[in-house]
Order: sequence, then C-alpha cells, then structure tokens
Amino acid sequence: MSGFVTLTAAGAIDATYRVGALRRGAFARADSYTREVSGKGVNVAAALAAGGADAVAVVVLGADDVRFARCGLTAPLLRIVEVPGATRVNTSIIDAEGITTKVNAPTPPLTTEAWEATVEMLRRELAARGASWLVISGSLPQLAGTADLIDLGIVRALAREVGARVALDTSGAALDAVLADPAGIDLLTPNAEELAAAVGRPLHTLGDVVAAAREIVARGVDTVLASLGADGLVAVTAERAVFARSGAPYVANTAGAGDAALAGFLLGLSRTPAASAAGADPLAVAAASAAEWGAHAVAHASTLVSGPPHGIRTRVETAPDLDRVLTPEGEA
Repeated sequence: MSGFVTLTAAGAIDATYRVGALRRGAFARADSYTREVSGKGVNVAAALAAGGADAVAVVVLGADDVRFARCGLTAPLLRIVEVPGATRVNTSIIDAEGITTKVNAPTPPLTTEAWEATVEMLRRELAARGASWLVISGSLPQLAGTADLIDLGIVRALAREVGARVALDTSGAALDAVLADPAGIDLLTPNAEELAAAVGRPLHTLGDVVAAAREIVARGVDTVLASLGADGLVAVTAERAVFARSGAPYVANTAGAGDAALAGFLLGLSRTPAASAAGADPLAVAAASAAEWGAHAVAHASTLVSGPPHGIRTRVETAPDLDRVLTPEGEA
C-alpha cells in the first residue's frame, strides 16, 4: 500500500450540532453535540488510514487546542505545527430532515516562521515515508502582513524531490492561483460549481462537466475528479471519462464526503497494479472507490469516517451518457 502525507495549512475544530428544527432568528436546543479535530487534509488522512493506508496529516493548529488534538481518535495521524492562540471552529448544524447548514470560520493568516515550520515538517514526513502522494487540502492562508497566499511552489518541489504525486483540493482564490499555474499538480478535485467558475460558464450536463475538466487537464493537470453532488462524480483525463455513483445507506452528515471520496480515489489508484493484473480498468476502479467512500462518509454522524465501506452499491460507466442533465444545485 502506498504512503500518503496530507497538508492542512488551516486546521480546524469541527463542531457538529443536531437539532430538531432550524429556523432563522429562533432559539434551538441541540439534541447532540460533537467536537473533533478536522480540516480537509485531516479528514482525508483519517479515511486513508481507515482504508489500511500508511497516512499522516501535517496540520497547523492553535496551541490552545493541541492538548485536545492529542487526545482524539486521529492523534496518531497528526503531525502538528503549533501557532499561538485558538484553532478556528467550523460549525455544522444538522436538522431532523438531515439537511446540513455549515458555517466555516475565517482562515487565519500564517506567519513566515509558521509556514517555514510547516514546510520543514512536510519535508521530514515525505522523506520518512517515501510517500507516493502529497495531498494538499482545504483553505490556503495568507502570509501575515501581506495579501499573498502561502506559496505552494516549494511544496510541489518537495513532492518532486521524493517522487510523490500531488493532489489538490482547494477553492476560491487559492484554486484560481493554482489554475493559473498548475504545473506539478497530478490530481485536482473541484466540485461542479468550482469547475464552472474555473471555465467561466454554467455546466448543465455531464458532457459540459467533462469538457470543462478537459480544459483544466489541457493546462497541465493529469486527472480531474469532479464531484457532482447527488449525481455522483466523474474522473476525467485527456483520453478518458469515467462516471461513478453510489447510493448512501442513509444521510447523516454531508460534511466530509468530498474528503472521503478523494481518499477513496487514491486508495483505488493504489490498487492499480492488482487491478491491471486482474484485467480491471484502473481508472474505473479508482472512480468506483471514490463514490463508495463518499457514500460511506455521508452515513457517518461525524466528519471523520471509521472503517472502510461495506455493502454499498455502485454504478460505474466507462462510456457515460454525456447528455445526462445534472440535478440543479440545491436539489437532491
């Protein structure tokens, strides 16, 4: 099994409240409450570990929360870079209908010293594991005192030094910056809305998504794994497009589903030699694994998954119907 290192430059505490009803401006008493160390790279590492992979998560956390982090279920995976103060809190509120309302705290800036410490931690972990993948996930902070985001160029260079491929899952200005210079990015994982923004047009059909993903591939990205929400996902390369969709046993919490799907895709890719030897299609295996892990994740009450998926039915299409109309945003 391949080794994986994830980077979460803006770690978080995930707070999840379950309520009977959520009405704007009204008082609500939570039926339950959970709190866990998170951030997209932590979620990915936890899913990879649940799938049997050797994975660690380099994560920037506020010193106030380090003791809590070291007592949690993910503690063995964490490689913590401490910064002063508290860690930001991302809040999910899930009502009785299973609808998730999510509010993420602002991403705090990183000092030059903290970023240098993060890069050094990455250097050590990549070298120690001989990692085959570096996964950069979540928001990218600004460097304190500047308007610039942290520079991923040095991170990509670190990955190349050890022969690791790079997967990136980010959004907003960070995604725009990467798309302007995607050299060294092997896997990009936008959702349909982010992909539409990247190409500057709406995407109404699966064919629209594939065409948009191929524009990104043409800029130098090897594979685009596009999440389509309730419609499933599609893995796109210059030559191939593979669609996959899994049915979740039930929906408990949609937060973290994309992170689990990314982990599932990487786990599927790590089985490529065995899949090829057995005559299976490696990209189809990876896409199916991504869909299964995503469906598995939404059945979890927490953001983090525990154990691999079992008994989830998955449909895979290696020649998908490109005229298929996507479900409008906000509908299931």
